[in-house]
Amino acid sequence: MRLNDLSPAPGANRERKRLGRGIGSGHGRTCGRGTKGQKARGTVRPGFEGGQTPLHLRVPLKRGFKNPFREEYAIVNVRQLAALAGVQEVTPELLVERGLVKSISSKVKVLGDGEINVPVVVKAHKFSKSAVAKLEKAGGTAQVI
Repeated sequence: MRLNDLSPAPGANRERKRLGRGIGSGHGRTCGRGTKGQKARGTVRPGFEGGQTPLHLRVPLKRGFKNPFREEYAIVNVRQLAALAGVQEVTPELLVERGLVKSISSKVKVLGDGEINVPVVVKAHKFSKSAVAKLEKAGGTAQVI
C-alpha cells in the first residue's frame, strides 16, 4: 500500500453545495435562503431570538436544584456497632462519645453493612431494612427515636 492508494471511506466526503448557479441547479436565485427577511439578507448569530432575551441569559447561572427540606443523616454501619464491645444499648450520645458521629445535633441512620452477632438495643432516627434484619437476627432490637 502506498500513499497514493489511500482514499476516504465511501460516503465520507460530500461535494459542497454550489449556490447561486442558475435555476436548473435547484439552488439558484434565492440560494436556499427563502424570500426576504433577516436570514435572507445577512447572517444571524447562533442563539439569536429576534431581540427577545435569549435562552442562555434567561436560564439561571448556577444549575440544578437544592431541596431546602433535605435532611442529612450521620451514617453508622452494623459493622461499627459490632465493634462497640460490651455495650447493651447504643444511643446517639454514645456514638458521639466513641467518635462514630461528629455532632450530637446530627440525626443518625443505621445501615446494614457488615455482620453483628451480639444482642444490642440500638436507638437511632432511621434504619435500613437490612440493618433491622441483622440486628433482630442477632437478638437485638432497633428503636426509632
